[in-house]
Amino acid sequence: MPPPRPDRPRRPRRPRLRRRTGRLTALLLLAATALFPGASPATAAAPAPVPGELRPYNVDAVYSSGISSGGYMATQLHVAYSGTFSGSAAFASGPYDCAQNTLSTALNACMNTTQDLQLAKLEQTTRDRSARGLVDPVANLAGDPVYVFSGSGDATVKRPVADALADYYGRFGASVRYDRSSAAGHAWISPLGPNSCAVTQSPWINNCGVDAERDLLGHLLGSVAAPSAAPGGTLVQFDQNAYAPGGAAAISMGDKGFAYVPTSCSDGALCTLMVALHGCKQGYGYQGFGTQFVDKAYLNEYADTNDLIVLYPQAAATATLENPNGCWNWWGYLGDSAYAHHGGKQIEAVMAMVRALRGSPAPPAGDRVALASVDAQDGYVKAAADGSGATAGTLEDTYGLALGRGTDGKVNRALLSFDTSAIPAGKEVTRAYLTVSRSGGSGDPWASPAGNRLLADVRTGCFGTCAVEASDWSAAATVSGGARFAAFSSGTATSTDLSPEALAALDRRGTTQVRLRFESAPLSTAYLFVNRDTPVTLTVEYRQAVPAEE
Repeated sequence: MPPPRPDRPRRPRRPRLRRRTGRLTALLLLAATALFPGASPATAAAPAPVPGELRPYNVDAVYSSGISSGGYMATQLHVAYSGTFSGSAAFASGPYDCAQNTLSTALNACMNTTQDLQLAKLEQTTRDRSARGLVDPVANLAGDPVYVFSGSGDATVKRPVADALADYYGRFGASVRYDRSSAAGHAWISPLGPNSCAVTQSPWINNCGVDAERDLLGHLLGSVAAPSAAPGGTLVQFDQNAYAPGGAAAISMGDKGFAYVPTSCSDGALCTLMVALHGCKQGYGYQGFGTQFVDKAYLNEYADTNDLIVLYPQAAATATLENPNGCWNWWGYLGDSAYAHHGGKQIEAVMAMVRALRGSPAPPAGDRVALASVDAQDGYVKAAADGSGATAGTLEDTYGLALGRGTDGKVNRALLSFDTSAIPAGKEVTRAYLTVSRSGGSGDPWASPAGNRLLADVRTGCFGTCAVEASDWSAAATVSGGARFAAFSSGTATSTDLSPEALAALDRRGTTQVRLRFESAPLSTAYLFVNRDTPVTLTVEYRQAVPAEE
């Protein structure tokens, strides 16, 4: 397991003492809050955006917060980079990677409750990713403050989904404060919200007669000073393209992002950074929505009196049906299967913004890359034990990729495609292995016959056309049995290292296919399904190539 990230000090929580709490404005507002806790502040003019760039400030801690898809992204950031983020807050959202890279699961398990969201599996996925270095060590989450809000009037992300978010964090020892006391609709809750509490409508910012920002910031930071009457800092408008390789639009983000910087932070005070993430249809560029979320979230007012920089990244709608509502990526759209862990395109763009504000350099290029199989080219084929009557399987979406002898007497083999051109050029591959997750099965194909082996054949390029086809069952491999899996009855399994011949067969310019098969056809019904909900992973380790001697 990799060590905790060095850029996050693990310190005991303590009340935060601020130099600015002696201001007359803060004292008056403290008194008003004590006398009239349900009172709404007067709406003051929001600061106009000022074009600029993200520059380093004296930042000592980082937190995330968000609503709906932004809540899911806030949790993804916290879990993936718990060495950087010290806690998180989420309105109207569910547990980490709830969608499991599947839109139907996102809709039916992570918004509605017609499908089990499989909380135990989400916990195990997180622990597995931590062990593989795809997210920071889960030990970092112990003791982290987490704020969860769910209104009983929210029919978009229903209450049991938010319950699962609180439960998820509790499984890792986080300190969870769960506010489920109001009849709020699906919205960010703010004293500046133009909507009444129970509605669900644009701009999805509701006034419920409470100061949710005081509650969430107080839980995350330990204590907070009362907010200013009106924001007095600078709202910096910056170009998000600088933080998204290939351009912001390519990953469904907008050209413009925003950062609210109090005067104290500009003057060098020790400050905290909050990454605040809007929900669907709340991005700056969505149908003229503009800065409503930035202006009405009621974070800037607290930022002034609590030395808090607020970063407002912006998602954007796609012109296609991939993401027409400008949501953050929490189900794997645009083919980004890494969306919830290290390497996720939006996660890495936001992390680049965080590093710019902290003045911390980007981490050095890693010595490994985890390649998810290409879902559109994955599948399985079935045939008689002698290979006759081969046909493509049809139950992948329901059960996963089949291996072994099924109830129909056919023997199943799984086909996987990997874009191995993603292995950095100029590197020498030193090791590679496969990781699969069991999603069902019956019997023990490793014991039928005794000593049976689950093997991985490797093909430079594709066995056929790269699409799954019947002939893949018996097509020749470049290297037969380039790796194998020991028997496993549940959870995740890692193969032996690919043989030197299999390493050499990886196509550094394009696609490499892998065929999983049992060495001997099981004698009776005995099979397993793998990776129904997540792609198989090929992890490749490498080092700088040594130049040949002249």
